Amino acid sequence: MAGVEGRVALVTGASQGIGRACALVLAEAGAKVALCARNQEKLEQLAQEIGGKGGEAAVFKMDVIQEEEIKAGVKAAIARFGKIDILVNNAGITRDQLIMRMKRADWDDVINTNLTAPFLLIQAVIGSMLKQRWGRIINVTSIFGQIGQVGQANYSSSKAGLIGLTMAVAREVGSRNITVNAVAPGFIETAMTAALSPELKENIRKNIPLGHGGTDLDVAHAVKFLASEEAGYITGEVLKINGGILMG
Repeated sequence: MAGVEGRVALVTGASQGIGRACALVLAEAGAKVALCARNQEKLEQLAQEIGGKGGEAAVFKMDVIQEEEIKAGVKAAIARFGKIDILVNNAGITRDQLIMRMKRADWDDVINTNLTAPFLLIQAVIGSMLKQRWGRIINVTSIFGQIGQVGQANYSSSKAGLIGLTMAVAREVGSRNITVNAVAPGFIETAMTAALSPELKENIRKNIPLGHGGTDLDVAHAVKFLASEEAGYITGEVLKINGGILMG
């Protein structure tokens, strides 16, 4: 089996942005997709779009900050599709503030959503992957988990922790033919970055060797590759998708 055809992928944060793009790209490549996010209406629209293109998707409403919703959603997805081959941990939030003003709740919410939830999702799906001795786990981290960012002590910490989680789990499950990798996007043109001022966005672009921001599809195609049969000898890797702003 080449690519991801016939595989079952579970994507969190699938209602918008990078998660939505990942779901579309995986479905177009022949995977069946379990769509997970809080916004059921947007998920239903995405499922219809995938179905209209000849793909197969099902909706599982999930708030990843709630452990019981993770367990119930994964259980329902396995009941629906029979297994989970691919996990894309994409759901994430920001609560930006300078460290001296950051509230404990802002720290906890970001850590719980961006780091604890991927840990819980991996725990929830790993049994299915171990049973079939095949799996792909892809964690969506960030360039700011590699270089830090002013006002994002919580976000940068969560994404750096996600890189550590990626490498630790890769070592644990590699002997079972399960790979665990991360993608680290840089400046991606999404709804989140659209709120930035034109001046700030222009300053960011000046520091990117390719001269422009990336798109959600740039990230999604990298995720599809790491989820594929062809990427079977890659594990514990952090794939930079940043236009060259961070090298090495």
